[in-house]
Amino acid sequence: MSHRLWRKGPVIAAAFVAVGLTGCKQAEAPPEPVRAVKVVEVGADRFDTALEFSGEVRAQVESRLGFRVAGKITERQAQLGQHVAAGTVLAQLDPRDYQLAADAARAQAVAAATSRDLASADLKRYRELRAQNFISAAELERRESTYRSAQAQLEQAQAQVASQGNQARYTRLVADASGVITSIDAEPGQVVSAGTPVVRLAHDGARDVVFSVPEDQVDAVPLGSPVMVRRWAEQGDTVIKGSVREVAASADAVTRTYTVKVAIDADKAPPLGATVYARPQSLSHVGAPVIKLPTSALRQAAQGKGSAVWVLDKSNMTVQLQPVQVATADGNEAVIASGLTPGMLVVSAGVHVLSPGQKVSLYKDKYARPAEPAAAIATVPVNR
Repeated sequence: MSHRLWRKGPVIAAAFVAVGLTGCKQAEAPPEPVRAVKVVEVGADRFDTALEFSGEVRAQVESRLGFRVAGKITERQAQLGQHVAAGTVLAQLDPRDYQLAADAARAQAVAAATSRDLASADLKRYRELRAQNFISAAELERRESTYRSAQAQLEQAQAQVASQGNQARYTRLVADASGVITSIDAEPGQVVSAGTPVVRLAHDGARDVVFSVPEDQVDAVPLGSPVMVRRWAEQGDTVIKGSVREVAASADAVTRTYTVKVAIDADKAPPLGATVYARPQSLSHVGAPVIKLPTSALRQAAQGKGSAVWVLDKSNMTVQLQPVQVATADGNEAVIASGLTPGMLVVSAGVHVLSPGQKVSLYKDKYARPAEPAAAIATVPVNR
């Protein structure tokens, strides 16, 4: 029994060596799978989306009205949204102090008039005495100087009366034009200084659509260029034609955008404060021939340099990475500025699992229903 085991020993050892050599041999890598991809053919398309900006309807002339004198507001007749005519009293200050000042100025004017009349009577009498050579010429000149001084004091007092009268009238805030009250900035009981805004008045007449554009597009919106305006709350293609009236010379300190004002017809203008969409025609590219791709076809290029797409070589069914430049978006599609030519096949799905030179196959939907033959399509008679 032991003799048989001794004779089989070399055979078993050889078997173990063979197994060890087999385990040390490197396993071959499995072949790379052929991935199925969806492709689109590059062709000339047309731009469909127009660039629109959200804007607001405002009056071309809008005044912040305030009292020309300081005081305490006792009444405010103006109401928010109220339409007022020119000359309507909007608010009232306490006028008592100004009325007292006007009374004092009138009293000073009466005193000055009395002094002037006395100087005039003296001058008349001294002229008669001079004619009879009872007084010297120097004395007459002194009386004439006294009269002129009294006359000047009277004129000064009369001017003061007029000024104080104006101050008393300035205690009433009056609309300088017809329009709509768009803001109330002060209430009765509040003490305001001269010039403090109390109400804001949007004048009747011309209307503007005001919106903001970014810095890279402000140069493309010149003065006088046409702009199409449509109401936010309305459906359909009803638009109002306008033209650019004013472009801000400097950017807003917060948003870093430029304010654009578009003049529109007041008869067709929406209500003040209404939200509208403004479509500058100088920025519109509707109908222009472009190359468009679905956004799913884009991926980041090597080393983060822009965007790229996978281009299919149909001769050997391999893909290669092609850098492209994206100009803008048109709805859910990307507009390609350069890098592609019509006729190329671009992978539109599965772009993140591909590598340069990888073999692929065209994806076929196994659940797609086969097209029915024309003869099998039922027709419905027109006359029943």
